[in-house]
Amino acid sequence: MAIPCSLLVRNSFKNKGNGMKILSMFLLMGSMVIGCKTEKENSVGRPVKKPNILFIAIDDLRPEIGAYGSEVAITPYIDALAADGLLFNNAYCQEAICSPSRASVMTGARPETIKVIENFSYFRDLNPDIITLPQHLKANGYETVYTGKIFHPGYTDEELSWSRKAYSGPNVTPRPNRVRGYVLPENQEMFRKNQKEVIAKYGKNAPRNGLGKGPAYEFADAPDHTYEDGHNTEIAIATMKEMAKNDKPFFLGLGFLKPHLEWIAPKKYWDLYEDKDLQMTEQNEGPKNGATMGLHASFELRARADIPNYGDIDDEQAKNLKRAYLATVSYVDAQIGKMLNALDEAGLKENTVIMLWSDHGWHLGDMGIWGKATNYEIATRVPLIIWTPNMAKENRGKSTDALVELVDMYPTLCELAGISKPATLEGQSFTPLLSNPEQEWKTAVFSQFPTPALREWAANPLSKGMRETSFGPLIEEVETRIKKQQGEKWDRDLFENRLMGYSMRTKNYRFIVWKDYTDKNAEPVFIELYDHAKDPAETINIAKDNPELVKELLLQFNKGWKGNMAPKDDVRL
Repeated sequence: MAIPCSLLVRNSFKNKGNGMKILSMFLLMGSMVIGCKTEKENSVGRPVKKPNILFIAIDDLRPEIGAYGSEVAITPYIDALAADGLLFNNAYCQEAICSPSRASVMTGARPETIKVIENFSYFRDLNPDIITLPQHLKANGYETVYTGKIFHPGYTDEELSWSRKAYSGPNVTPRPNRVRGYVLPENQEMFRKNQKEVIAKYGKNAPRNGLGKGPAYEFADAPDHTYEDGHNTEIAIATMKEMAKNDKPFFLGLGFLKPHLEWIAPKKYWDLYEDKDLQMTEQNEGPKNGATMGLHASFELRARADIPNYGDIDDEQAKNLKRAYLATVSYVDAQIGKMLNALDEAGLKENTVIMLWSDHGWHLGDMGIWGKATNYEIATRVPLIIWTPNMAKENRGKSTDALVELVDMYPTLCELAGISKPATLEGQSFTPLLSNPEQEWKTAVFSQFPTPALREWAANPLSKGMRETSFGPLIEEVETRIKKQQGEKWDRDLFENRLMGYSMRTKNYRFIVWKDYTDKNAEPVFIELYDHAKDPAETINIAKDNPELVKELLLQFNKGWKGNMAPKDDVRL
């Protein structure tokens, strides 16, 4: 049984006697130096041994899970993890699109710092010397490996970040035949046909630009491993068991592709929601007086073969789409359960830090759109849960309202692993919150996104010929609204290529500043302000009616992330 250092000190000085007792006291005090350090380390949730790290990434998951209060989502395994760990109520991504968010997470730097603000920029090409999280852990004695989606596909930094490949032996079910994830032959054929047609019409980059897709969802009567997330989980478990034979600690990234479109999973997860009363959002329009460039036309969803290219999505289809989203969430939850059970059965859990996160949220009809790619709460707020072996019992199952960012995960894991932090990190370790979840923390967190209305769904500028596609009428419609609102401020080059929405979230407000990101001294083109105490759904932009508050928040905004961190003197372990 561990004895507190303070108790050892008190008892040692109660002993009075001969020289042998004094010698014993000094020997005891010498051992206490080590003991006290260990006790301090444990108090912040770090195991005595260098911990393993299970890094669970989920694509496009908004906080639509039971642990965050969803009344319909069936997510027992994530809920159980939260009930024994720490849940963050106010965690935010740095940009609500896959590649910039993940590049930011894995480098510990913000999108503009690493020059990755859209899906088709490779952080390593632009930052050859930056040290990623797994790269840093590898340099400090860790085995590092991943399955599924951790970095954005195609930008996985194979040579520098990873010490080994995932398991590929006979103990995993062979990879099933899939085409773009589909397993049903009719959907595979539809995908092939549509892709061939758009390439013939618009060129080889058409699929990259979001054209030529299959249906939005598929639920075949098949076992879990038939679809990619189930198969990747089997590989992750086999890889973990293989690494358990070695003495080295490991970093295992397990990245789930769902609930990213397409929503595809075994039929049993679709059936879970057969009798569920799925209520759709009542907020089917953008914010009153909000930025007309702040909402896209649901490009990502409308690219799917069974979704209207233009016009409303009817109520029945909307409910089916939400059901499909939730079904894939439950599918991912079941795979997480398998992974966590395997970790426990292997005897590894008690020396493993578990971090579960999503790269950004997703609009399910909220504000009248479907997709990620905005600066609003529904797209930038994410689930984030951490479990460590040595969290204090009284803090297990708690949640914290502290404002945190995904960029904070890198320094947090460095601290829990007992290793240094690279100088390039732009987040703040939230380790102190593990022992004191209620303490005051950051005064603001930051996200950004370039003109959602006039960018392709991957945040890249409109490609040549995009207006000639089925997206053309949608682009023309949103452009007309922007011109009407912005008047003489309208400039095509600015709005299509250089305008950035910078979003600051404080305890009570969301504050969005639209300005030219290529000119740091540029005046704001437009400002949005939402009062979360009165309007948590962000339905009314109140900036125009509150000039003094805007002025105050603009001063806070201009301090940037560095000026809104938790003061070091106030951080209590």
